[in-house]
Amino acid sequence: MSRETHNPAHPGEVLREWLPEGMTVTQAAQDLQVSRVTLSKVLNGHAGVTAGMALRRSAWLGTTPDSWLGMQAQYDLWQARKERMPKIKPMRRETPAAA
Repeated sequence: MSRETHNPAHPGEVLREWLPEGMTVTQAAQDLQVSRVTLSKVLNGHAGVTAGMALRRSAWLGTTPDSWLGMQAQYDLWQARKERMPKIKPMRRETPAAA
């Protein structure tokens, strides 16, 4: 299994780059029909992109919800791999007897 060699961007960071210059968080939140606090948390990497937020972003930006959820999954996996994981033994599976 290969590991990525770089820390993927949080989807909120990517969205910040998509926002038109001069657009406020309040304006973007209104366009997305979410609270300013909710959008601010995502933009600052303090909250993840939910399926609902991915649908809103895709409708607003003309992207796919899968792309936003994929970014979130890559970010989450990267963060999880950085944590110290306990040693887990693989589950032992019985092979079915041939009939």
